[in-house]
Amino acid sequence: MTGAAPLRIGNASGFYGDRFDALREMLTGGPLDVLTGDYLAELTMLILGRERLKDPARGYARTFLRQLEEGLGLAAERGVRIVANAGGLNPAGLAEAVRELAAKAGVRVRVAHVEGDDLIRRRQWGEGVLTAHAYLGGGGIAECLRGGADVVVTGRVTDAALVSGAAAAHFGWRGDDWDRLAGAVVAGHVLECGTQATGGNYAFFTENEAGDEAGAHDGARRGGRDETPAGAPGDDHTPAPLHPGFPLAEIAEDGTAVITKHPGTGGAVTLGTVTAQLLYETAGARYPGPDVTARLDTVRLTQDGPDRVRIDGVRGEAPPRTLKVGLTRLGGWRNEVTFVLTGLDVPAKAALVRAQMEAALDATGRRPAEVRWTLARTDREDADVQEEASALLRLVVRDADQDAVGRAVSGAAVELALGSYPGFHVTAPPGKGAPYGVFEAVAVDADEVPHTAVLPDGTTRIDVQHTDQTRELERLPDPELPAPLPAGATRRAPLGRIAGARSGDKGGSANVGVWVRTEAAWRWLAHTLTVDRLRELLPECADLPVDRHVLPGLRALNFVIDGLLGEGVAAQARFDPQAKALGEWLRSRHLEIPEVLL
Repeated sequence: MTGAAPLRIGNASGFYGDRFDALREMLTGGPLDVLTGDYLAELTMLILGRERLKDPARGYARTFLRQLEEGLGLAAERGVRIVANAGGLNPAGLAEAVRELAAKAGVRVRVAHVEGDDLIRRRQWGEGVLTAHAYLGGGGIAECLRGGADVVVTGRVTDAALVSGAAAAHFGWRGDDWDRLAGAVVAGHVLECGTQATGGNYAFFTENEAGDEAGAHDGARRGGRDETPAGAPGDDHTPAPLHPGFPLAEIAEDGTAVITKHPGTGGAVTLGTVTAQLLYETAGARYPGPDVTARLDTVRLTQDGPDRVRIDGVRGEAPPRTLKVGLTRLGGWRNEVTFVLTGLDVPAKAALVRAQMEAALDATGRRPAEVRWTLARTDREDADVQEEASALLRLVVRDADQDAVGRAVSGAAVELALGSYPGFHVTAPPGKGAPYGVFEAVAVDADEVPHTAVLPDGTTRIDVQHTDQTRELERLPDPELPAPLPAGATRRAPLGRIAGARSGDKGGSANVGVWVRTEAAWRWLAHTLTVDRLRELLPECADLPVDRHVLPGLRALNFVIDGLLGEGVAAQARFDPQAKALGEWLRSRHLEIPEVLL
């Protein structure tokens, strides 16, 4: 289909619980060919697994059905196809529910689904495993669309597959069109988290970046951009978008894409917002998937006009032979108590209540398997507001036995109310404990995983074969660093004065992507923010494995920190269990920065 018009693919959901009106907004805001929705995450699979235990007919994202009560008719009127992974653990059940909804509403649509990802009954996964789902690629989605589907629902596919599968079907790409597929995967990765591509959760949210970037150089010389820094806060800056629009991608037949949004919607699409999302929950230069491994080190970004960022140059390679399988299980029981320590002698108050609680736990004869204390010094001296004079001492306990974390903990805390430190109180009454989950990722041979497209007639089933052209995933050697910035005067300042960051979770690991907007800043960052320096700035990472990946085309460094999140988000092992704010903590840390950059 050489010369075909670009395929306009929008996104209306970045997670289960995202903005409810987004589907309607995207359908009515401007022209689209395909509308996608990403509803699944590691924690979501655990939630849906627990729902399925209560009712085997459930296990899918019910919000999606409610959105379709209005959106299905709108999509049919406008000729927009819908592709969503809202099927969760039960894509067949959701497909049937969509058909029933369409019949009640009098909307004629053809509904297909993709299955095969659910591996819970295909092998023994170990005690307590609740869900076991392989991350499928876009092949099943493409077959459903080629088979005439207006709505395609899937279970656990990769987030980017929603976009790459639709593009492959539309343009007739072959399975070994690596560069085209990789371009669509990169576009899908930018879209998958919704408004994170249009200014949501964006490091430089106080700056009038859209206007500056729209007029920046096209960046052809660096395969990306020659970006001028935006104005500092207070210098013609714009506030954070109150209602950012959801993104869309105009994907061309050759796999290149332009990220944009509907006219008149909030937020902005800039080089910075797209860079931030590219770094989100990634690792090295090779970004592996079931259909293709995309080379992030080849990505070129250019501003293509207001709210338009072009992505091109993306190279692709054959995918690995294995597929990722996400396992969730109930890990045990947890409880927590947060003690408020106000005013003077905070360390002594913390030491007293900690010693009292430790003695009480020992006295039960059934001490929890894990006991963790953290003291957050949120207090400040001579505060005008009592809350600002208070620190928080957090106790978290875990055990396989609910009794060990229930009354034994909450009772001990309550009984200290009149016999502990002065000003004793807690943020909330201690509870009886709650179950927590654990996520684990394993690899299985792709040939062991069925991948089936069930076409709109409900009976035609097409088996999607994994490519026989595979490539072992190997870390690329780090590229040559730019010449260091010449020595000169420095000033101690927060890293975030010149660098943006975005961070996230992958199981028990976290990633922090850090980027800068000028070549001079890149010459400084690449030599300054080493693994050792990161550990100094983020002491929680001091004893953990940290890997640094260098991405010169994005003027970015990406750090992967193994084990920071314990057993994953569902285990809530950390104050920020998904590492969402880890990058902002890094940006707030002070170090010596050249004055020419400030």
